[in-house]
Amino acid sequence: MAESGSGGTANVARGFSWPTRVYWEDTDAGGVVFHGQYVSFLERARTEWMRSLGFGQAAMRESHDLVFAIRDMQVEFLRPARLDDALQVDVELRACRGASLVFAQAVRRGEERILVAQVRAAALSAASFRPRPIPRAVLDVLAPLQTASP
Repeated sequence: MAESGSGGTANVARGFSWPTRVYWEDTDAGGVVFHGQYVSFLERARTEWMRSLGFGQAAMRESHDLVFAIRDMQVEFLRPARLDDALQVDVELRACRGASLVFAQAVRRGEERILVAQVRAAALSAASFRPRPIPRAVLDVLAPLQTASP
């Protein structure tokens, strides 16, 4: 995944990397990141990736009647992150389907991968929370960014 040199905005054609740091609130009593906190790290990185493409959550909701909900997530914990670690959270769009997106994500400390995940997000109507196709205006931007065949 492409690494960002400007605080999160990367070559979105092939990946995105969002920086974060581990704070006390992210850890258990031993100073190790609580496993559930990684989900927040992954979510924030996907949100910032979408924002970098011009699709902030409020704008998608208002202009396109679109929100995404996580349908499936597979996470592999490789190493622990600890208090004060500087991390990079990578996002890569693996597949862009008519009503869902599949992401490959990783959390790194330097070059060391500490977590890898595959995340599937379903497109929903913001008004009804029912499944819906991804609007053409959004699909036209996202589809060329996928790194694997749908």
